[in-house]
Amino acid sequence: MKMAPNGHLHLNLKTLFLLIGFIGFVPFVANAATVKRYQFDIQVKNVSRLCHAKPIVTVNGMFPGPTIYVREGDRVVINVTNYAQYNMSIHWHGLKQFRNGWADGPAYITQCPIQSGNSYTYDFNVTGQRGTLWWHAHILWLRATVYGAIVIMPMEGTPYPFPQPHMEVNLLLGEWWNTDVEQVVKQGEKLGLPPAMSDAHTINGKPGPLFPCSEKHTFAMEVEWGKTYLLRIINSALNDELFFAIAGHKMTVVEIDAVYCKPFTTQALLIAPGQTTNVLVRADQLPSRYFMATRPFMDVPIPVDNKTATAILQYKGIPNTVMPIMPQLPASDDTDFASSYNDKLKSLNTPQFPANVPQTVDRHLFFTIGLGRNACPTCLNGTKLIASLNNISFVMPKIGLLQSHFFKIKGVFKTDFPDRPPKSFNYTGAPLTANLGTSLGTRLSRIAFNSTVELILQDTNLLTVESHPFHLHGYNFFVVGTGIGNFDPTKDPSKFNLVDPPERNTVGVPAGGWTAIRFRADNPGVWFMHCHLELHTSWGLKTAFVVEDGKGPNESVLPPPKDLPPC
Repeated sequence: MKMAPNGHLHLNLKTLFLLIGFIGFVPFVANAATVKRYQFDIQVKNVSRLCHAKPIVTVNGMFPGPTIYVREGDRVVINVTNYAQYNMSIHWHGLKQFRNGWADGPAYITQCPIQSGNSYTYDFNVTGQRGTLWWHAHILWLRATVYGAIVIMPMEGTPYPFPQPHMEVNLLLGEWWNTDVEQVVKQGEKLGLPPAMSDAHTINGKPGPLFPCSEKHTFAMEVEWGKTYLLRIINSALNDELFFAIAGHKMTVVEIDAVYCKPFTTQALLIAPGQTTNVLVRADQLPSRYFMATRPFMDVPIPVDNKTATAILQYKGIPNTVMPIMPQLPASDDTDFASSYNDKLKSLNTPQFPANVPQTVDRHLFFTIGLGRNACPTCLNGTKLIASLNNISFVMPKIGLLQSHFFKIKGVFKTDFPDRPPKSFNYTGAPLTANLGTSLGTRLSRIAFNSTVELILQDTNLLTVESHPFHLHGYNFFVVGTGIGNFDPTKDPSKFNLVDPPERNTVGVPAGGWTAIRFRADNPGVWFMHCHLELHTSWGLKTAFVVEDGKGPNESVLPPPKDLPPC
């Protein structure tokens, strides 16, 4: 047993056998690649971040949790043992899990949760991916404290397509509640209103010195003048799209969602919940102490936690008594910056790292995003807030959808999710307070294996317009177009970028606008798609795709592991 970077335990084969015993299930034939094994213990620990300590759910007693370090081509085996009072599942956000949805992790979608006192082994290959991803709890709002980074190094002998940095640093942006977040959520549900906003934002679990009682709760990184550093930035926040900047320093964006992109330089960046961004920073300023800062982007007039979290970039030899310089972040409603920043994101698209954008489309989908109110006799004012896709608010099943699909269990879900909304209207015009017949159901969309899919995600002004970061499990996709207002099927497709669009696993749909994505459905299974604002997901803004098996020997879902958690 040895301590690896970031303070987590890196277990060798002998040590792991002693700790958890032999793991019998192997979902695929292991090749000569290295097997990386980890032990995750879900446990409750007292953690202090503002003015007092409180018990939170953690992994291995750490907040944020341990970093998973792997190399492209590795097999990863992670045994998760749940010692907490909540049932638990872990999602390896952005890993494609080819044919192996059993390792994907969203509760009641690809597995039932790990019950308190039980264990489950996530066993998967890292194939064709390198860069920064992350992992988090995928049940209730527990990812508020249960999350960590995944760093995938390129294959041996394969350099980065940008200058080699002197050092790499993970920066996880998050949120902090002074009280039990699950109790906060329950109180909101009881009232039919949004739960109370977080009390602070954090960088690597720490809010920084701008918050009361938090002088010692500040993350700092030391740099040497003239050297270049790679920052792996992850937005782990539950409900906030965030700006990030470093006082006095420019950042060169080189990767998004574990996909290399065309480098460009910026003073600030925008990152939605679920997204990752790698930047190069050169320590070429007057040696001093500089704040790294993050705060929300919100371009609609609704309440938002606008507190700024800070960390410190400190030149070697500079004493801690020097007051750090504060960066100029974009205004919280700076839509021009947000649009300009997103327009600069393009795939690298080289022979070594091509952008294989589908040029033709087999299946055209158009999903409207709506917020509304439904009757709730037990709630304040007799209503509760609800969210929907194509006027359907998703109802979570009682058993895993992948399990019911694989074993052909009847009555768990229907595959009649509509390709278009039942009624067309001026989606982003004057606010509409009607639900337009919002219904409840566990309705999925069935997709033919290896077909090409184009999905238009259209925001609507039901109650209000709002930006929505959507995450698709099991796939990357290409963001071929975006715009403000209603999508025009006759004019807008001619403006699509089909050459080097950004390739992502999570994309923001602008407030009062639309986003178009394309992907090839070559990964069979049941794959969740949802807004990565936990508030909206809990209100029903989610669905799933059933991607059918193909006809070839490697085109079907693998059998489930023997230790798949029961419901």
